[in-house]
Amino acid sequence: MGGLSLEHPWAFAFGLLGNVISFASYLAPIPTFYRIYKSKSTEGFQSVPYVVALFSAMLWIYYALVKSNESLLITINAAGCVIETIYIVMYLAYAPKKAKIFTAKILLLLNVGVFGVILLLTLLLAKGEKRVVSLGWVCVAFSVSVFVAPLSIIGRVIRTRSVEYMPFSLSLSLTLSAVVWFLYGLLIKDKYVALPNILGFSFGLVQMGLYMFYMNATPVVDDGKEGKKEGKLPAEEHVVVNIAKLGATPEKNYTNEVHPVTEMAARAVPRSCGAEVVAAAPENKAVGALPVQAIV
Repeated sequence: MGGLSLEHPWAFAFGLLGNVISFASYLAPIPTFYRIYKSKSTEGFQSVPYVVALFSAMLWIYYALVKSNESLLITINAAGCVIETIYIVMYLAYAPKKAKIFTAKILLLLNVGVFGVILLLTLLLAKGEKRVVSLGWVCVAFSVSVFVAPLSIIGRVIRTRSVEYMPFSLSLSLTLSAVVWFLYGLLIKDKYVALPNILGFSFGLVQMGLYMFYMNATPVVDDGKEGKKEGKLPAEEHVVVNIAKLGATPEKNYTNEVHPVTEMAARAVPRSCGAEVVAAAPENKAVGALPVQAIV
């Protein structure tokens, strides 16, 4: 069943809406990269979310091509590949030598090595429907691993009673993206697109619920001491989840700004699933998150 087929108008409508939401998530890190461009420095941001988002987009494009007639998955993930590549090139242009080497290593490992192995194995060991099935489950497994990433943020919110690590807009974006792509997968009868988004939707609801519960709570620091209501932890402690691509700098507090990886939630399941990936920066400074948004 093709996503662009007008014989299934609701599938087309949800797929188109998913493209819009996911595209917006891809553009979320623009303020961060503009700041990097102006300062001529990556300011401690990490590249991992953008590399993971690129890998996710590549994986879903391959799945859509193998399955065929999945134009809506191809369009959004193709856009994601272009946008993420631009982000990574800009990062490499302004990152210090150590961060450049680290980024080059994970690009070679994930986007060349792992993707190459998946490509060869599915082409050589599977044919026809078996290839679609095996590749579909690979996409599901990767998407689920991306959505699990925000668990550490959920734990931190509970521990510190502070929602500054988890902006409500990002959680809402994750939830909406997951709902739209789940419905798209359901309508085209593609369980590989639908299944990861059930998890994404569940995490989105949990995050929004925690936000409502702790939004007026008095924050405490990790050692159990109560902090000032208006006080904020240093930027080194900030971790943001979107997906999707979010960001924070070492000297300044930018936790309310978004980076596409959802990114691992609203930037790596088919853009159908919005999620963001968060990983520790090479310099162990502030963490830049992206919507590690998985686009199905």
